[in-house]
Amino acid sequence: MSLRVVGAGLGRTGTLSLKVALEKLLGAPCHHMMEVFTHPEQVEVWTAAFKGKPPDWKKFLAPYAATVDWPSAGLWWEIAQAFPNAVILLSTRDSAETWWSSASETIFPSLGAAPAGPWRDMAQAMMNERFTPHLKDKAAAIAAYERHNADVRKRAPKGRLVEYRPGDGWEPLCKALGVPVPKEPYPKTNTREEFLDRIRNMPRPTIPT
Repeated sequence: MSLRVVGAGLGRTGTLSLKVALEKLLGAPCHHMMEVFTHPEQVEVWTAAFKGKPPDWKKFLAPYAATVDWPSAGLWWEIAQAFPNAVILLSTRDSAETWWSSASETIFPSLGAAPAGPWRDMAQAMMNERFTPHLKDKAAAIAAYERHNADVRKRAPKGRLVEYRPGDGWEPLCKALGVPVPKEPYPKTNTREEFLDRIRNMPRPTIPT
């Protein structure tokens, strides 16, 4: 299949809910970091991509109709170029402070807990190459978040860019994709509490990185 949505929004911008929503709308899988957990063979592919050796994106992402979250958000521009007809979806929070509050209590601590090996290598490549290595520094992390969003707004063709915030519901997605609005409520998942529970119950070798 051909990718229909390239998610450019970073983690903790409602991306797991977006994954569930897009899978409902498109009837096909959406790539999210959770996919890497269940397909660990992808880890080294993503690491290489962040280091300047990308895969054949059309072949690598063939099972998916959309991407959201890290790691793909860090490579959104390259993926968007490989799929020129795909919508570019920039998910954000209502403020950088809100995003930092969530990320600093969920994703960033889990990065530091990653065991040495391929997962840590991927995390370091992802952060160092496309975000910031200074995840404990609030000012540096917020600056990286704002820089990323500004870059998406600058480079994404206006006719392809859709901005989205948690709480916007089905309508912006359905309008961009030309599909009917579902009758069921928009999904809400991976709250801060759910994320932390998942980390506590996850076997150490597959701690998110």
